[in-house]
Amino acid sequence: MSKFIKFCQDFYQDEEGLTVVEYVIGAGLLVGGFTVLFDSFSSTLSDKLSSIANGIDDGSTTTGG
Repeated sequence: MSKFIKFCQDFYQDEEGLTVVEYVIGAGLLVGGFTVLFDSFSSTLSDKLSSIANGIDDGSTTTGG
């Protein structure tokens, strides 16, 4: 039983695990930020590509803008 208590104390005092948690939280924040950034970018890109595709289907030309 004392080995288990010693293990728990060592685990509680170990600070290396904290850095792993910090990296995971930081990576999660980066992924969230990129998701928001690229979500609006993909919406704009989708609209532009649809406009180009519709212009090709109609036989008309569109200018950027």
